Amino acid sequence: MAIEASKASLSLAGKVALVTGGGTGIGRSIALEFARQGANVAVSGRRPEPLKKVAEEIKETGRDSIAVPTDVSKKSEVDQLVTTVNQTLGKIDILVNNAANGGSGPSLLDSDEQRWDEIIDTNLKSVYLCCHAVGPTMIERGSGSILNISSIASLRASEGARIYGIAKAGMNFLTRGLAVDLAPHNIRVNCIAPGAVQTDMLAADVGDTPESWEQLGNFIPLGRVGQPIDIAATALFLVSDASNYVTSQLITVDAGLTEKM
Repeated sequence: MAIEASKASLSLAGKVALVTGGGTGIGRSIALEFARQGANVAVSGRRPEPLKKVAEEIKETGRDSIAVPTDVSKKSEVDQLVTTVNQTLGKIDILVNNAANGGSGPSLLDSDEQRWDEIIDTNLKSVYLCCHAVGPTMIERGSGSILNISSIASLRASEGARIYGIAKAGMNFLTRGLAVDLAPHNIRVNCIAPGAVQTDMLAADVGDTPESWEQLGNFIPLGRVGQPIDIAATALFLVSDASNYVTSQLITVDAGLTEKM
């Protein structure tokens, strides 16, 4: 279906979005940016308090929002999440799979089955479950946009993040396959691979001090650590009509870091 040039805008007016891992960091920034552009936004995550804060921030923009505490690695909880959003805000037009478990940890052979399951379930299985739950209603309407938040760890064998990288690489492949499957239904599926972004997750690895962030920024070609809004701005483009001819793409947003590593 062709989109008129006048309609190829960044506006999300009238849309309903679900952002997993929406309580902090990149997920929070995406949820707020979508709301600023007119969407009603549901946020999910495991910790209720950050979710409630984000939902209140969204309501201050004049949009509607709900916070739904969810373990997205559990099918029963994902199904209930989607049902709750559909019944409260309306059918989901935009799904952002952002929920993640930290990447650092033991090497592949030094890890155990519990660590493997924890990382794979949160970072990859959750994406399958959320797409599986949201996809049918998008197909019924003949429209929708799914955005997966990967990592540059999926593009190289990062030390200390082997299992995380495997999970995110699986997300990249899922994006491409699902994009082809859903294209006949006018549903687009894309993926962002962020680089070094100033979040609590990365702070746990590099240290949350001005000196540590500056030191990391000096290693990045554009000379600074990314902010969550840098990812949210790209996310907005990929779920809006401005990118209506874009699907199955992995877009690296890393200020050139991958090329230097």
